[in-house]
Amino acid sequence: MFTGIVTDMGEVISVAPRGELRRLRIACSYDADSTALGASIACSGVCLTVVAVAREGARTVFEVDAAAETLAVTTVGAWACGTRINLERALKIGDELGGHIVTGHVDGVAKVLSREDFDDMCLLWFEAPRDLSRFIAKKGSVALDGVSLTVNEVEENRFSVLLIPHTLAVTTLGARRAADALNIEVDLMARYAARLSEAR
Repeated sequence: MFTGIVTDMGEVISVAPRGELRRLRIACSYDADSTALGASIACSGVCLTVVAVAREGARTVFEVDAAAETLAVTTVGAWACGTRINLERALKIGDELGGHIVTGHVDGVAKVLSREDFDDMCLLWFEAPRDLSRFIAKKGSVALDGVSLTVNEVEENRFSVLLIPHTLAVTTLGARRAADALNIEVDLMARYAARLSEAR
């Protein structure tokens, strides 16, 4: 489980196919000694398992495997050397829940429709997959590339979010432009509320 509060920006430094898997090596500033094999790290919202870790110069490099399902339903299949990604380590009992409950199980891909910059902030409009739009509500939560955000407005399968200067500075969202694709995970509570409603 995660909170959608990004703690580092990593860089993909190699991508290698391994049958139906794809092995990715990601450089970051996490302490190698505290990054355990088998640990879960949210990589731009995708929960991936650390399968190797080492120090390389001043950086820590960890390796993860992306399976066929991950490659099919997320942006991971498009990652290449140099791709910058948001990172968050798994939530520990007692940690501050600064964002909202995020599982790292990406629901699909949202597309940036427009970007408006003003007062060091940024308003982004997105198009969500139609089957996910019913889970997105004004003033509700959504995770985009692993970042916990509050939904500003909703119009059918379109929605907007406002990014403050801090978010623009410490995540990859500051570089997003129209037509970019981002991993989206809808709010867990919204999903269960909808399921309970359907069951009635």
